Amino acid sequence: MTQHSKPVVTVLTAPGENEPPGMDALRARAEVRFASDEPTLRDTLPGTDVMMVTDFRTEALAAAWPSADKLQWIHATSAGVDALMFPDLIEGDVTVTNARGIFDRTIAEYVLCTILMFAKDFPRSLRLQAEHKWQHRDTERAEGKQVLIVGAGSIGGQIARLCKAAGLKPHGIARKPRQDDPDFVAVHGNDDLTEQLGLADFVVIAAPLTPQTEGLFNEKAFKAMRKSARLINIGRGPVVKTDDLIAALNNGDIAGAALDVFEEEPLPADHPLWDMENVIMTAHMSGDFIGWKRALTDQFLENLDRWHQGEELFNLVDKKLGYASKK
Repeated sequence: MTQHSKPVVTVLTAPGENEPPGMDALRARAEVRFASDEPTLRDTLPGTDVMMVTDFRTEALAAAWPSADKLQWIHATSAGVDALMFPDLIEGDVTVTNARGIFDRTIAEYVLCTILMFAKDFPRSLRLQAEHKWQHRDTERAEGKQVLIVGAGSIGGQIARLCKAAGLKPHGIARKPRQDDPDFVAVHGNDDLTEQLGLADFVVIAAPLTPQTEGLFNEKAFKAMRKSARLINIGRGPVVKTDDLIAALNNGDIAGAALDVFEEEPLPADHPLWDMENVIMTAHMSGDFIGWKRALTDQFLENLDRWHQGEELFNLVDKKLGYASKK
């Protein structure tokens, strides 16, 4: 049924975060309220029809949930929605959507960049440059190397397309194997993970954080990888057991890691990962491009217009799975 009156939209931001860009366009469509913590959210939730959540780590929503008397739809301006998946929301009737598609290309560019940096030994070149040392050496060819992308959804598919364009051979891991996916050489099921880990030169974590993926990359997984393999994590930090990763890097079980996400963020300044020569690290920024915040608002506004007209929303999250399924 088409909505005729202005809906009430509560925008939940992180404490101290500025108002997201594009709010004037939202105010033209809705009565807009703002909250940044549990107390303010308890005040704004009564009468709220729709929520736009920009703080993907928030616990305020679960705490303030009893105040949600009219809520129909929550939109997360992030690809991951694990922080939102508390039992009352999962079991209830409130629809959840996410920002699937916004970050795919830039994350894929980041992954390809780190693969090429490892192949061309750029981490060592940058250290040698800082030391003013001239040291010629041979480096690897990236072409023909096998890339295993754990999480063959929207982001994983974009990573696979760029890898193919560079002459790499992308394989995927998904809940179930898929036949004839044009982005991948092959998409294998979860049960094939251990076998495929032993065949890959680069292993990319692009999976959401769910009870099934938390701690998935542990000592056993690293022992299954090639000693020459590199791990790239652009998914969620808790998918990797950090202590096991450090041990694997120190023991030579794997050759290196590129990490954009961590179990603990921000990473403490005295953490041993900072000083490891076979590690590339960034501050949870692989998908963030210039203008990304406005792009997120524009995506929400497009979906809000659909909701107001009674049309089907895009990027629907399967709340029991914890992510928007690839179609």
